[in-house]
Amino acid sequence: MPENRSHSWAGEIVENVDDEDAQRQSAVKTRQATPRPVLSVVDAVALIAGVVVGAGIFKTPAIVAIHAGGTELFLLAWLVGGVISLIGALCYAELATAYPNTGGDYHYLRRAFGHDMAFLFAWARMMVLQTGSIAMLGFVFGDYALQLLPIGQGGAALYAALAITFVTMLNLLGVEQGKSAQKVLTAAKILGVLSIVVAGLILAPPPAPELAANEPPRVAFGLAMIFVLLTYGGWNEAAYMSGEVRDARRNMVWSLLWGILLIATIFILANLAYLKGLGLTAMSGSDVVAADVMRRVAGQGGATFVSSLIAIAALGSMNATTFTGARSIYALGQDYRPLSFLGRWQGGRNTPANALLVQGSIALLLVLLGAWARDGFVTMVEYTAPVFWFFFLLVGLSVFVLRTQEPERLRPFHVPLYPVTPLIFCVTCVYMLHSSLAYTGPGAIVGVGVLLAGVPLLFVARPYHR
Repeated sequence: MPENRSHSWAGEIVENVDDEDAQRQSAVKTRQATPRPVLSVVDAVALIAGVVVGAGIFKTPAIVAIHAGGTELFLLAWLVGGVISLIGALCYAELATAYPNTGGDYHYLRRAFGHDMAFLFAWARMMVLQTGSIAMLGFVFGDYALQLLPIGQGGAALYAALAITFVTMLNLLGVEQGKSAQKVLTAAKILGVLSIVVAGLILAPPPAPELAANEPPRVAFGLAMIFVLLTYGGWNEAAYMSGEVRDARRNMVWSLLWGILLIATIFILANLAYLKGLGLTAMSGSDVVAADVMRRVAGQGGATFVSSLIAIAALGSMNATTFTGARSIYALGQDYRPLSFLGRWQGGRNTPANALLVQGSIALLLVLLGAWARDGFVTMVEYTAPVFWFFFLLVGLSVFVLRTQEPERLRPFHVPLYPVTPLIFCVTCVYMLHSSLAYTGPGAIVGVGVLLAGVPLLFVARPYHR
């Protein structure tokens, strides 16, 4: 018995040594297969613009025109939207430079409010926010692709599914292919928008007199701002690139600021072109303002061109949104053992392959939901809005919390006029959260329900203890 016990003990030592060697080797592989800082400021700005300059600028100006009540207030709404976005970007610049991490908002919420809130955010992002945005952009792509190549009833949903599959596969090829494609798509998109600006500001004839308004304008500036800020939404996605941006503590600030300034300039110029090409009243009655401007300048060929442009814009936004969304899902897998398969990084292609596949699958399911609801775009807006503004508010509050909890943390960038600047951002988020619940339909209830469905998972998915 003693000999057997000794032999067993010796065997356990060998097994333990082998286990330790395996763990060391696994740790080395894990360290090797992590995100690498390969993105420049230009790459980051292209991704930010790719997310933001998308379907919104071709859809929402008509709605804003209805509620602005006049040309001056219409333009003011877009200017205020740019200012609010810049304030938010300044808050994010402090967080992103103090805590550069691929997890973005997820990482900030975990440090400020703990693992449970971070888990709920990652759950919401995977099930509601990012996947809903991808599906929404897919429907925009489908609507305009259908104008170019009709394929019958349900064609928009089919085009949406094909587009989601395409951008997912593109990002699976690796970050180099994804960022290169994004540069091309963003450049084509901005050039296309600028062509609309030239057409509206220079080439379009003045609006016909009969387009003048005969009824008193309806003024609802707050409601107009909902759609303006929806159009500006997405610049915060840059936070998810902070772990892959070269010299992130310096370059993230410039990426955010240059990105917002570029976007605001494009939006204001585009709306000036819409105003000059159509007039505020005609804009209010148009569902496709860009196509209507180009139709006045170049006939049906111009309308076809702009339909192609909008399809490209939606595809570019989908690509950027897919890129950043998979990073937060990857961060979730890194922290929670039951979801560890999501936290595997494919080192050879420098991409989170499993996270991309799961994200694409959920987005395809949401396309089915939108197709069943018959108005996929509106359904996805309703589905995502309340959850988005709730967590946006928490990220704004994390600026205060983290300054209090970690006062010694190196902060290469301090948000100016603290605490006024982040307070303005938080108040804006509260207003938008209220509006997204008050003005949206059943899709909002579904989105909130999916968020709450993640609460029971908190008792199962416990974080790694590190």
